[in-house]
Amino acid sequence: MGVTRTPRGKWIDEALRALAAGGPEAVRIEVLAQALGVSKGGFYGYFRNRGAFLDEMLDTWERSVTEAVIEQVESGGGDARVRLQRLFTLVAEIEGGPATGVALDLAIRDWSRRDEAVAERLRRVDNRRMDYLRSLFREFCADEDDVEVRCMLTFSVRLGGYAVAADHGAYSRAQVMDLTRKWLLR
Repeated sequence: MGVTRTPRGKWIDEALRALAAGGPEAVRIEVLAQALGVSKGGFYGYFRNRGAFLDEMLDTWERSVTEAVIEQVESGGGDARVRLQRLFTLVAEIEGGPATGVALDLAIRDWSRRDEAVAERLRRVDNRRMDYLRSLFREFCADEDDVEVRCMLTFSVRLGGYAVAADHGAYSRAQVMDLTRKWLLR
């Protein structure tokens, strides 16, 4: 009976978790192998070196936060407001996945400040996300200024909401987020 190899995706998922928790310095083959309960030799069966692995890890993240999300939102059909509501719900639900979530997004943003290749990839991802938002908001907003503001607010709330510790008076955070979604969709 042959030995079962640790699937390639498990290496990538564990690396994305490590990246979210500790930045690119935390993505170390030996540490990942230990977390997976395997030897690091299995890593080299899939990946040429750490650099190639980091590229593949970022490819997985990029696909997960752009095309995979867009495909899921679009597959349900509906008008732009329905699809935006689906997008908001989906983004809130996928928060815990290894290739998704604000913690990972923020870790990649921090990394991009020190690595031009990562910065270029982040710019491409952010542009894809914003282009998709624009396409949806344009379906019911005739004013391009309004479209751009709604896109920026949507994107900023997604990333910045994570860091806001303020209380909301008589409102819960969930109530404020619901009001924000309603305002964006009006």
